[in-house]
Amino acid sequence: MAFSKGDEVSWNTPQGTTHGTVKSRHTEDLEFAGQTFRASSDDPVYLVESEKSGAEAVHHEKALSKR
Repeated sequence: MAFSKGDEVSWNTPQGTTHGTVKSRHTEDLEFAGQTFRASSDDPVYLVESEKSGAEAVHHEKALSKR
C-alpha cells in the first residue's frame, strides 16, 4: 500500500502506537538525522511528522498503517 503526502498514518514505537502525517515519499536513499535510509521504488521510505510532538522521523512503508 503506497501512501501520499498528507495521509494520516500510525506506527509502533517503544512507547506505543504513534500517529502522524506523511510529509514526503522517497524512492532513493535518504539522509536524515545523520542516518542513511535505503529506499527504492519497490521499498520506499516516508518522512512522517508525529501528531503529538511534531517530531519528524523516517519509516519504511511496511512499518506504517493508514488511519
